[in-house]
Amino acid sequence: MLQVSCFILIFFCLFNLIISSHAINNGFSIELIHRDSYKSPLYNPTQTKFQRIINDARRSINRSNYINREFSITKNKLESSLIYENGAYLMSYYVGTPPFKVYGYLDSGSNLIWLQCKPCNVCFNQTSPIFNPSKSSSYQNIPCSSSRCKSTEAETSCSNDRDVCEYTLGYGLTEKTQGDLILETITFESTSGSMVSFPKIVIGCGYNNTFNGGKGSGVIGLGTGPLSLIKQLGSFTDERFSYCLVDDRNVNLSSKVNFGDAAKVSGNNVVSTPMVKLIGNHQEEYYYLNLKAVSVGSKRIKYRGFKNKGVNASTHNILIDSGTTLTFVPSHFYHKFESAIKKVVKLERFHDDSGEFNLCYNTTSKQPNFPVITAHFSGGDVKLDSMGSFMSLSKGIECLAIFPHRKHNFGIFGNKLQVNYLVGYDLKKNIVSFKPTDCSKY
Repeated sequence: MLQVSCFILIFFCLFNLIISSHAINNGFSIELIHRDSYKSPLYNPTQTKFQRIINDARRSINRSNYINREFSITKNKLESSLIYENGAYLMSYYVGTPPFKVYGYLDSGSNLIWLQCKPCNVCFNQTSPIFNPSKSSSYQNIPCSSSRCKSTEAETSCSNDRDVCEYTLGYGLTEKTQGDLILETITFESTSGSMVSFPKIVIGCGYNNTFNGGKGSGVIGLGTGPLSLIKQLGSFTDERFSYCLVDDRNVNLSSKVNFGDAAKVSGNNVVSTPMVKLIGNHQEEYYYLNLKAVSVGSKRIKYRGFKNKGVNASTHNILIDSGTTLTFVPSHFYHKFESAIKKVVKLERFHDDSGEFNLCYNTTSKQPNFPVITAHFSGGDVKLDSMGSFMSLSKGIECLAIFPHRKHNFGIFGNKLQVNYLVGYDLKKNIVSFKPTDCSKY
């Protein structure tokens, strides 16, 4: 009987290994959960659609101001109250052995993968249970002498009484996560149903966390640094990932993030543009593109943003971010852009009493006929989906999802404008690709 049990256990382990290996070799896809979806740990059933949209706008404004401040050479003490806002999408994954389910905010603007851990000295409210590393057989501390201890965006140090690499990662001046850098096995449940495991991934095990993220477990950094998820999975995924975002008019429909071969963006109508590599003031952690102009119908408006040092850098730099819902452009560009929209759209204007949205239209009387908006990137043109250019504030009310950034010439290409596109990042080829796709059927 014992021999039979052992055989079954060995067979089960080998079967899982084969399934996992097959998924890795062929790439894999994971469900992305919108923060307002009923599947999300942040779901609030009492929140109205209007409240959700307004909160989304305010989070976007906070996040854009936070990112802009990170780039400032001199940090203004008057801006010390700026709030870091986590992303719009979460991803569930498993950590440790046996696998323990947690939720992380996907953030393409940061690198470290971290989560709250027991014993938790200072922790924010988390809906799901907190991970206890002492119950995981695959948990390993990282010694101070390890090169991994020095290859992180976080500040690292050593405790006086143990040879363990400790980290501190700040988000603005008021929020941070602090704990041990550890090696752990992380496991993803792919959309095909298979489990895909990766051993010895460097993650932050946070014991002191003051974070606006509440209810999620932590952050999954998807930036360009050596400890980001995409870099640590590099040998398995060839440093490629992509996502397809469903329009947030129905937040309960799932979006997807893909890795490896599954992340390929190929076929007809693909537009690829080179990434811009900026340096200094944390800018190397983000993804940038070169945006030459934007057209409203046949009206072409030249885009001129901020300029800094780096590869492919110019005055047309714009940051592409999966965590910011709205798109932000320099004020001088916005006014020309808004004027072009007004000349084309012949609908009754609507005043947003919340004061968040600048340009809204009442569409109850007639079918909206919004103009085609085209982003002219280096390498090709991307015709933006009209559902991504406008947000449905309430039934029959559509508001422009592009905002002026009132500080400097800063620009963010937000996730709303990326709706119904398969957006692929190839870090080895240094390109971002766009392919028009019905993401609700992808």
